Amino acid sequence: MNWGVVLWTCITVAVLLGIGAIVVSILSALNMKKSRERMAELQNNIKVGATVLFGGGIYGKIVKIKNDLIDVEISKGVVIQISRYSIQTVE
Repeated sequence: MNWGVVLWTCITVAVLLGIGAIVVSILSALNMKKSRERMAELQNNIKVGATVLFGGGIYGKIVKIKNDLIDVEISKGVVIQISRYSIQTVE
């Protein structure tokens, strides 16, 4: 068996795997950056009177905002308190 060929084959495979890992890491970092920017934009759009969709698929209208807690009216006279981070969409 030619050990030189085996060694160079292993080195080549290791380099290719390393390059693949770097590419995957870069793509993952870019996706995370886009996700953070989208979340920051969503948080900036949270205002009293806005219609929101939150985690459980329930729509409601923001009545009051206090720090991380938001009072949302989901039906006439029914107000619930949610975390601002459970909001998925602001309309």
